[in-house]
Formats: sequence, structure tokens, C-alpha cells
Amino acid sequence: MKAIVCEQFGDPSKVAGVRHIGHPSPPKDNEVTVQVAYATVSHAIDLLIRGKYQSDPPLPFTPGTEFVGTVLACGQHVQHLKVGDRVMGVARWGCYAQQINVSHHTVYPILPALDWLQALPLTLSYGTAYTALFWKAGLQPSHAVLVLGAGSGVGLAAVELASTTGATVIACASTEEKRALAAAHGAQLVLAPNEALVKKIKAFVRGGVDLIVDPVGAELMETSLSATSHGAQILSIGFAAGRPPQLPQNIMLVKNLSLHGFYYGRYIGWTPNDERLLHEPQMRRMMDTLQRLTLERKIFPTTSNIYEMEALPQALNDLHSRQVLHKLAIKISGDKS
Repeated sequence: MKAIVCEQFGDPSKVAGVRHIGHPSPPKDNEVTVQVAYATVSHAIDLLIRGKYQSDPPLPFTPGTEFVGTVLACGQHVQHLKVGDRVMGVARWGCYAQQINVSHHTVYPILPALDWLQALPLTLSYGTAYTALFWKAGLQPSHAVLVLGAGSGVGLAAVELASTTGATVIACASTEEKRALAAAHGAQLVLAPNEALVKKIKAFVRGGVDLIVDPVGAELMETSLSATSHGAQILSIGFAAGRPPQLPQNIMLVKNLSLHGFYYGRYIGWTPNDERLLHEPQMRRMMDTLQRLTLERKIFPTTSNIYEMEALPQALNDLHSRQVLHKLAIKISGDKS
């Protein structure tokens, strides 16, 4: 079967190539074997290939963390899935292969009315936004929410999900196209990341925002701190700008702010203490909720660009250009069902 294989860490255009490898062995008791149809492209994939992610896979390895596909075989302890099921799921790596063995704890059935490319962004981008907003921050309809990086996968998902509650949503994005997209997906105010950002937020929301969703970090978060209300929360989800923000502790103290570091990996088995089993019931309910919100047209998970396996470096280049809207995907098996 075909897979994208990295023999060493480095520039994806130099170290990631399509190879023919052996099929996976029969699944273990708690695993399923999946024929992968599509897998997403993300900034984390680039970091993983370069050896700059939180943890490194053993070499050689196959990248890819989020997939949709069809169940080919089930281990004997698997009860909620069966052969032939259409599924979506996550793995630490390995999804850029035509077949993969993966723990059933992070594999979820796809409702019949959803197609592959609608379901594909739900497990990571929407899962991250949902758990951060509702499980960590306890988002309420009365809150005013500022979403930084609102044109990213997680950012746009946060805009949509916060909007479903009736919360006031302000979106900050780097390009006019991304700001227009955020407005179309529920943001009441869209802003560019410039010197007028805080002034415009405070003119729109008296007292400032109650919650900042920050997948960006660096200067943008440092500036946005001044737009918070007293007692506001900050959700630190990532550092797409390249570094963590330096937040002045005196302002954090005087304004009684709460800073939450949030790592979705806790819920999907990406931490040293594997907590997948602990969170599995709650995660299954969330994945069902996200699919139903999609069918009710309250959220709009979208995969806009599809690349062949050989074009992974081009997909990553397009992603880094910050001109791409919605999620990007690699076509793995060519299954169109």
C-alpha cells in the first residue's frame, strides 16, 4: 500500500516522500484497522516532520493525525464499531497511509447524512474549539468573546460554536477574505490585527470582552490583553505566530484575569498519562453533538482544497501562505463514498 514516509526530520519537501510499504498487522484487542480516505493538513504536521513538535515519533514514520475512512477490521474488545462503518478519528501520527491501525477510543462513527469532507475537520479543529470553549472556559450566552486567528481551522470553529450560544463574537483575522469568512460564519464584529484593535473592541463591547480565544500568541495576544473586562478569561491554545505572549502580571493581577493553558491532546491520548479511556464517553457525546450541529446547519465544517499524496509539500506551503480558507486535505485512498 502507499504511504507518505519520513526517513528523517527536516524540510517536508526533502524528507517526506510517497513509498510502498506493507499492510498493517491484524488489529490488537482495542484497535480498528481503517482504510483511510482523506486526512487533514495542519501546521502541527509541518512541526512533526521537522522534529519540532512536543514529542517526536520514532523514525521512520508516517505523518497525519486526523482522518476519515472505512473500518476494515476490529479487535475483539471493540463494541461501538463494526466492519464497513464510515468513521472519523485521530492518531498521534500515521494517517497518511492507505490503511492504519488506531485505538478505537478515538474513532467515531460518521452519521449517514454527512459526507467525508464535512466530517473530516470535526475531530481536531472543532473538537479543540468545543472542549476549550465549553469544558474549560464554561462559555455562556452572556459572554463577549474575542477570537484571534479567526481564519484558522480552530479559530473559525470557535467563531461558529460561540455563535450557536448567542454570545457576542468578535473575530480578528489577518486578511480581508478571512474576516469576511468569519462574518459570514457568525461574528458580529470583524477586525484586522492593527493598532486600532483594542479601541474598536471597547467601542463595541462596554467594559471589554469576557473571553479571548488565542491560537496565535506573540504580539497580537499582548495587545489584545487591554481589551479584556475585569475577571475575563484567556484561553491559550497555540502559538501560530511563533512564540508565547509575554503577559504583564501586574495587569493580570489588577484585572483579576484567568489564563488557561489548554491542550486538546489530553482528551485524545497525546499526553504521557494516556487519558483516552477516561474521557471517551464525554468525547463520543461531543462528536455526536458536532455532527448534529452540522446537519442542523449551525456549524459549517468545510474542506476546501484536496491534494494528492505527492503534493503534501505544496499543501503545507499553501497553508503557510495564510491565504487558504477552510481546511486542507490529502486524498489517501481515493474513496469517494
